Amino acid sequence: MLWTSALAIYVIIWFFCLFLVLPFHARAGEGDIAPIVAGAEPGAPVRFRPGRAAVQVTLLAAIIFGLYYANYVGEFVTAKDLNLFQQQAR
Repeated sequence: MLWTSALAIYVIIWFFCLFLVLPFHARAGEGDIAPIVAGAEPGAPVRFRPGRAAVQVTLLAAIIFGLYYANYVGEFVTAKDLNLFQQQAR
């Protein structure tokens, strides 16, 4: 695999993980008591820390990419294994 292909796949996985992790940072905590600002969404997070979210996304993406790359090199699960209809190739 070329390094550019690996980078492109990692970036795709990173953005996928961003959409998985971000909802956990986008809700107000039960213990957080802060005044609701006029015009603001009541469900908006009290303290949003984008740096912490970015670190979590990067770690999760690295783990998933590592699993993907290990499967790419070792061929543990191939397209042939995922054939749900069990049709024979002719």
